[in-house]
Amino acid sequence: MSRVTLFATVGALVLSASAAQADQAAEPGHKDLSEVVVTAAPYVVSLDSTTTSVNVIKRDALDLAPSAGLGDVLAHLPGVRSSFFGPGASRPVIRGLAGPRVQVLTNGVGQIDASGLSPDHQVASDPQEAERIEVLRGPSALAYGGSAIGGIVNVIDERIPSKFEAGVHGRALGTYSSVDDGRQVSGALKAGLAEGLSVTLDGVRRRTDDYEIPVAAISRRLAADQGLPKPSRDGEKVPNTYTKLDGFGGGFSYVGEPGWGGVAVRRTESEYGSAAEEEVRIELKQTRVDARGALDFDGGPFASVRFTGGYADYEHTEFEGAEAGTTFLSKGEEGRIELVQRERDGWQGAIGVQGLHRSFDAIGEEALIPKTKINEWGVFTLQRYDKDAWGLEGGLRVDGRSVKNVRADRDFTNISASVAGFVRPAEGLFLGLALSRTSRGLTEEELSSLGAHPATGQFEIGDATLDKEVSYAADASLHYRGGPWTVDAHLFYSDYDNFIDLIPTGAVDAESGFPVFTFVQSGAKFYGLETEASVETWRDGERSFHLEAAADYVHGKTDFGPAVRIPPWSVTGRGVYEAGWWTGTVEVHHVGKQDRVATFELPTSGYTMLNASLVVRPLKGKDGLKVFLDGHNLTNTEAREHASFLKDIAPLPGRSFRVGVGYTF
Repeated sequence: MSRVTLFATVGALVLSASAAQADQAAEPGHKDLSEVVVTAAPYVVSLDSTTTSVNVIKRDALDLAPSAGLGDVLAHLPGVRSSFFGPGASRPVIRGLAGPRVQVLTNGVGQIDASGLSPDHQVASDPQEAERIEVLRGPSALAYGGSAIGGIVNVIDERIPSKFEAGVHGRALGTYSSVDDGRQVSGALKAGLAEGLSVTLDGVRRRTDDYEIPVAAISRRLAADQGLPKPSRDGEKVPNTYTKLDGFGGGFSYVGEPGWGGVAVRRTESEYGSAAEEEVRIELKQTRVDARGALDFDGGPFASVRFTGGYADYEHTEFEGAEAGTTFLSKGEEGRIELVQRERDGWQGAIGVQGLHRSFDAIGEEALIPKTKINEWGVFTLQRYDKDAWGLEGGLRVDGRSVKNVRADRDFTNISASVAGFVRPAEGLFLGLALSRTSRGLTEEELSSLGAHPATGQFEIGDATLDKEVSYAADASLHYRGGPWTVDAHLFYSDYDNFIDLIPTGAVDAESGFPVFTFVQSGAKFYGLETEASVETWRDGERSFHLEAAADYVHGKTDFGPAVRIPPWSVTGRGVYEAGWWTGTVEVHHVGKQDRVATFELPTSGYTMLNASLVVRPLKGKDGLKVFLDGHNLTNTEAREHASFLKDIAPLPGRSFRVGVGYTF
């Protein structure tokens, strides 16, 4: 499918939705536009009123998601891919941006791990610990700082309940997957012990073996590039891709008349192999303490004050055989306070402050970055005026970032701002345009890396003189729900000053044999789209049939040429049959080829996957028993993720069947 055909298809979906009758009743499609977005702002904003692209993945969908890391769980969303460094480590890639430009949060504050520094570093939060995950694409730095210049993924759990529910409630889930002999169990329990007092417990345990692939691990392009024999078409396993994960936590909260508050503790222990190095295994350990709460006011300009904070002690150790090679340590705390204004005639707003202190250290053979102290602070305001037929919103943030080590001693002051306007010209139709300027202070990796990085096969050199990165962006949004149709479409454009890129110098490090890469700055431009649409084609009582479609495209270039590891376009078509107590889904997912690559990259072929699932709820209703069977990549096609460093030595898993049983009470 050509890019022209892709854009024509998306345009047809939008035009068809606009022509549908807005006064007809309809059930929600794949994307519920009435859902409230917690991460977007401290005040209430629903999906059908956002001026940027947002997805919300709720607990029921997470039960059916693959037993995998955060990036792989979210990779099916339009505009999102996975950094896929094997099943053990994956981080979201949003609109072609990854690493320090995509901020991963837990309940609104940072992970305080080292997952943003290298693709082989696992995110310290597992998707199965979440009650919901929110994904915001595009510049979201006004509320969360410059590290959100590309987007935000907020993993939200219920360890600290904000509402009191009497009695005992919980969930349990067990799954098995064939492609990797994967076994997983998870569960959560919440008990209302006395009026206002709640306690929670939760845990997840996962074990997987090396996963199966339909072809040889090495790609034909890499074999030809390196003069190796032509790879076999016979399937095999990707060696050293096993995973082991244990996570458990608990908390309590008290909900009273003026507000609520509580504390939670979580422990994560993980072990996984590195697909890039067959003799390397990685162990991750993190202990995290979180506190959250809110207090309502009886009068005055502010309706409430909210607080969230977290402390984490993180350790990532890479073992070469039985001996520890390199250890990465990260310890720190982050907190934010938000004063939410009282709503007045459609005017909502908030002001807030945020602070972070973190210490980072790398010890061992691959210690590219020296011991570093990082401090951040931020002051921000978000304002929204909604008069139903039209509205305005905007924000301003001033923040600072300090990075201090023996190679770099830098302080960055950033100013970010946005303004947006929107209209509702017809019932169910929302049109919005947002303009923003976002500034990002640089990371310890970009400023002070120096050494061989075996995980990526590069010798990396940072530059302590680099300037802050600035983005000027425009986002156009369309939300529509009317009659049988639901449509969500977004166009985006970003123009960067001082865009950070890691490019080859042409030299080779004599000791490691790796090509030398250095962090440099240039201009850059990114543009593209994401769209989702759903139409109910038939309904008879509890039985119905939906057709769903999604598409995305991103184009990125810098002054040096195409930006690195830009994902190709994709389109997805899905049929969903609901019959009250059971639901069946068939999906076709096509990813285009990527031949517009940086000078040191190899092109990637496109692929088409066929997926199907069956979910049975014999007790009906939201609560109770759920049994499901999921078939992924049923045609056993060769698929390689272009955004992954390992795409030419570790394709995506082959045909897999996953069975699960869940119970909610």
